[in-house]
Amino acid sequence: MIPILSIPPYREFSSMTPPIAAELLDILVCPLTRSPLVQHGDWLVAQRPEGHGLRYPIRDGIPILLIDDATLPDGVETLDDFRTRFADAIPD
Repeated sequence: MIPILSIPPYREFSSMTPPIAAELLDILVCPLTRSPLVQHGDWLVAQRPEGHGLRYPIRDGIPILLIDDATLPDGVETLDDFRTRFADAIPD
């Protein structure tokens, strides 16, 4: 019998990327804001600043948590711009 991949109902996936294990998601954080990450398809999205979190790609099932590889939120042109606009979300 072939096991069937079970996807929790509270997560939405728009791609063929399998879900990251909950145990791993519980310990992963955004390397810049230190906020929790949530998987959305091929991305891990930082929860802070709310609605403007950095998006980290998942490639071949591996989260790439490099700040320079993150996708910036809409309306933010550069990483320096992000750091300035959301300085209150970045711990010292």
